[in-house]
Amino acid sequence: MTDELDDLRQAMDAATPAPDARRRAADLALASKNFAALQGSQDDTRQTSVGTRWGLLNGVKMMLNTMTTRGGLTATTALVAAGLLLILPGDRDLLSPPGPAPGSAIVSDEVLQAPLTLAEDAETFAAEPMVLQRSIAKTADLPAAGGRTRIAEPGLSVVRTLPAPVPEATSEEFASAEANPLQITSETPVSTFSVDVDTFSYSLVRDSLTNGRLPDPKVVRIEEMVNYFTYDYAAPDGDAPFRPTVSVSQTPWNPDTRLVHIGLQGTLPSVEDRPPLNLVFLIDTSGSMNQSDKLPLLVQSFRLMLGQLRPTDEVSIVAYAGSAGEVLAPTSASERDIILAALDSLQAGGATGGEAGLVQAYRTAESMTDDGEVSRVILATDGDFNVGLSDPDALKDFIADRRDSGTYLSVLGFGRGNLDDATMQALAQNGNGTAAYIDTLAEAQKVLSDQLTGALFPIADDVKIQVEFNPAQIAEYRLIGYETRALRREDFNNDAVDAGEIGAGHSVTALYEVTPVGSPARLSDPLRYALPEETAQSDELGFLRLRYKAPGESVSRLIEQPIAPGVDTPGDNGFAAAIAGFGQLLRNSPYTGSWTMQNAIDAAVATRGEDTFGYRAEAIRLMRLAQSLMQR
Repeated sequence: MTDELDDLRQAMDAATPAPDARRRAADLALASKNFAALQGSQDDTRQTSVGTRWGLLNGVKMMLNTMTTRGGLTATTALVAAGLLLILPGDRDLLSPPGPAPGSAIVSDEVLQAPLTLAEDAETFAAEPMVLQRSIAKTADLPAAGGRTRIAEPGLSVVRTLPAPVPEATSEEFASAEANPLQITSETPVSTFSVDVDTFSYSLVRDSLTNGRLPDPKVVRIEEMVNYFTYDYAAPDGDAPFRPTVSVSQTPWNPDTRLVHIGLQGTLPSVEDRPPLNLVFLIDTSGSMNQSDKLPLLVQSFRLMLGQLRPTDEVSIVAYAGSAGEVLAPTSASERDIILAALDSLQAGGATGGEAGLVQAYRTAESMTDDGEVSRVILATDGDFNVGLSDPDALKDFIADRRDSGTYLSVLGFGRGNLDDATMQALAQNGNGTAAYIDTLAEAQKVLSDQLTGALFPIADDVKIQVEFNPAQIAEYRLIGYETRALRREDFNNDAVDAGEIGAGHSVTALYEVTPVGSPARLSDPLRYALPEETAQSDELGFLRLRYKAPGESVSRLIEQPIAPGVDTPGDNGFAAAIAGFGQLLRNSPYTGSWTMQNAIDAAVATRGEDTFGYRAEAIRLMRLAQSLMQR
């Protein structure tokens, strides 16, 4: 045993170079220079891929365990002695295994033919993150994020880590339109639009902000942000399935204008009174769904939903990729294990045959439906319809032809990258359903568990709102949001024109910013030759009309009421105004003037009110994130 240790000691002595004072001084000077260059902020934070399995000590241990002969032990010990590493803090990923995360580097012992001097790259290297490494190889080619790193001189290497690559451009498409323009009341006194209770946009905004980037203004649909929250509206007290509440308050971002706040509150039947429910889960299993925030999150989300169903409800599963097929025949919701096993069996792969999937899902839903039951197809996808009907207009016609059967279509979006928001909006709006984006399991809990009744059980179809403003009282007005839901004036009385739906217990909110006659906030000059107004003696600000159809009916019903003058305290409505202001700031609206994100935060905090599940607190956190990103 002593002989072996002596042999090992002699091998180490032979492999260890003699002290070189000049080289030591030069190395220390270079290390100091590179260390100084690393101080301060860098343009990009370098990602790492280090794992405990591939740490330095574990790597040496693996090498020693593999080479156990005396010769192997001697040789590897000599290599360790000659190849000691000097690694600056935060750069341990140099010893990561192949397949680094973007921005990491791997040590390679490939020898270059043309060594470079330190002087050649001194200026280039000084401006970038670096580590120093003693190496046996005089020169080496180190792949780092797809680039080539060059070693300075024998025995001393400068390893340059390149910034993480920019993500490839996505194919995302969003349903957006230019913000509603300011209308002059004397010229255009009537505003008409379809209601909307989708929340898709709010979740997309949250996804962008929590990932450290401001959302594209095209993503921001203000009405969907406002309608993400519930408000304290009066419950229906008559035969109508919902009740309108109208109030007028001062505009937070302009003290010389007013906000006309229109709220609709739907009735909420008891759980015992709701009809049996037939659900067809239409699930996208194409290759693009093979990401953790897509198909796996989708399956988890539907698991939550199953807990809210009753034994009288039925579930079927249709999956589609290159072709469509029925994964699960109609099954009682009480057979939970069978349904879960079918969900867990889904795998992603292939192209996206959206048309075939829709055809199969509607066929299945029709076979499940009996009188008095509610049937709904729930399409869960990342929105990439690249096989079959991929044009939104063609999909619109396809869905419109089938909605009269009484089967509703709702859309759930998952993941980012190729999200086709425009197509998904066309499907939901024309399928008598709603659209939501599921970015977290908490959002799935909100949409598919807490608000399941409102999401799946309609109480009013084709709901339209029309407001006629009094030009004697209101000089100008603009509807905040609802750009993609605009209707022509004549569409209001045309029962053949499709509009939005209201679900059980749902609330709908719409906001108009109005400029009173004589207000200094007026942006247009009054007409010199304006005709006398017949309404000059009326103090009404306007007149509200609502049309809706009872589910299954083809003739609409009308609700009317005047908009009374006077200014109320914002109360719970103030939070809706704060969210509307938040959305306008994200869209760079010219109408918010000098109002800032801090003003929006203050307004939201002051009117947060009761917040049982913390949704409003989350919105305030998002405002703060947006404020920081705007200042960056």
